Amino acid sequence: MISIPKNAADMTMEIVQEIHVRAPIDVTFDALLEEIGPKNQTHDGRAMPLKIEAWPGGRWYRDLGDNNGHFWGNVQAIKRPSLLEFCGPLMLSYPCVSNVQYRLTEKDGGTLITFRHTAMGFIQDQQKEQMNMGWGAMNERVRKVAEAGGAKKAAG
Repeated sequence: MISIPKNAADMTMEIVQEIHVRAPIDVTFDALLEEIGPKNQTHDGRAMPLKIEAWPGGRWYRDLGDNNGHFWGNVQAIKRPSLLEFCGPLMLSYPCVSNVQYRLTEKDGGTLITFRHTAMGFIQDQQKEQMNMGWGAMNERVRKVAEAGGAKKAAG
């Protein structure tokens, strides 16, 4: 059962994370698309692949086959390799809308990812904590994959 929020502050959420990646911006952007798409995982490491149609208006969703699945959102903006933005309900199955932004900038010989998830709706405090943990795990995987890919490109 979802408890009804008492005020507007109870109906909003914002998660902001900065991820410093020791890899070129294009390698980092490619790693981001892979990790939030076909290589996506839950925070505890279980595979949960998502599909991304990486163009404005493209869908971000979980395909369970036989026309079953879960719609996460639409690509609101994409500007390779510096911006990826989604809008939609994400993993939430009740009245809610989210905006997720990944802004990438070249910095200190690598890439700085500024991640922001803002949402409004019936979001329980426990879910806010779980989402912060989940995004942190996902963003850490992006960093590791990008840095491994960057190392492979430099060596190759």
